[in-house]
Amino acid sequence: MQFRDLIKQYEALKSEIDHALLTAVASGHYIMGKEVTELEHRLVDYVGAKHCITCANGTDALTLALKVWQIGPGDAVFVPDFTFIATAEVVSLEGATPVFVDVDSRSFNICTESLEKAIQHTLSEGKLTPKAIIAVDLFGLPANYPAISEIAKKYQLWVLEDGAQGFGGAIGQQKACSFGDISTTSFFPAKPLGCYGDGGAVFTDNDEWADHIRSLKVHGKGTDKYDNVRIGLNSRLDTLQAAILLSKFEAFKNEELDQVNQIASLYTQRLSTLYTTPWIPDGYYSSWAQYTLIMETNDQRNKLQHYLKGHGIPTMVYYPKPMHAQTAYAHLNYTAAQNPVSHSLSQTVLSLPMHPYLTEEEVNRVCDKILEFDR
Repeated sequence: MQFRDLIKQYEALKSEIDHALLTAVASGHYIMGKEVTELEHRLVDYVGAKHCITCANGTDALTLALKVWQIGPGDAVFVPDFTFIATAEVVSLEGATPVFVDVDSRSFNICTESLEKAIQHTLSEGKLTPKAIIAVDLFGLPANYPAISEIAKKYQLWVLEDGAQGFGGAIGQQKACSFGDISTTSFFPAKPLGCYGDGGAVFTDNDEWADHIRSLKVHGKGTDKYDNVRIGLNSRLDTLQAAILLSKFEAFKNEELDQVNQIASLYTQRLSTLYTTPWIPDGYYSSWAQYTLIMETNDQRNKLQHYLKGHGIPTMVYYPKPMHAQTAYAHLNYTAAQNPVSHSLSQTVLSLPMHPYLTEEEVNRVCDKILEFDR
């Protein structure tokens, strides 16, 4: 059993993927080929944003957004404490300071009450200028954007949606990657919609920002690529990766999202009487990048993970350390007591195998072993 079985997905979509790759190779246009433009058009139609600009990876997508907003030294950017390092790393690389905010114990996403307290504390200290909020759609579930947007408006902050794990999710009829002033996603292979390498995209309705990002991602080019009007990056999505994403996209929309939601429902049905299973708020839709249980203790989590490994069932811990506990951020002097939910989750979460091609038999096998485990 694979934690996320990309081989099984390839076998299911082999003819589409092989045809797309061979067509792209035969074209000879390996950088900025027509597949890249076609993918951007398809993503715009799906997400509902005005602009989609593909780039080399999800981290660059976040970086491009911060550069457009000229985030830099002396600025504060509010980041959930329980997420992957990239969300905070991009802030630091621009010379700004990430301010770590606790998360909600049920959704795993940024806690709006903690967010407002962090903004008020930063303002009262007067050392940093609040500029933006990065909200992460963790494990496939969109963050609470109605509340986040109200807070952002109140304090005149930009909202950057980190939809690296959230692509395909929704609140009501509105799709993930359309909630931020700028939104981003990742096409890393294990993401809900993944390519066979690195890839990312930026979404916005702002024409000026979109043009700026298109310039930044190609070395800051102007109307001509040899007229560089600003300092930029080399962050293009290559044609082969775009071809792979196009070949996967129809299955993702029409089949895979339904399949992962059915798998999640089966997990929850079987496990919710004994374990804390993921919570999906009314009106929200998850793309289930991960299916994550919360154990009672760290010892229980570690013993269950060892037990499942012994029965050939892979699991993962996302994330064993919150942002404030990362060695790279020791200088900020956070304590576990400041963000207790993030600290607790890092000690107790356990993610189970999750992908669209898990069979009911495989899900039941995982559940049977979990329920057999002596808690």
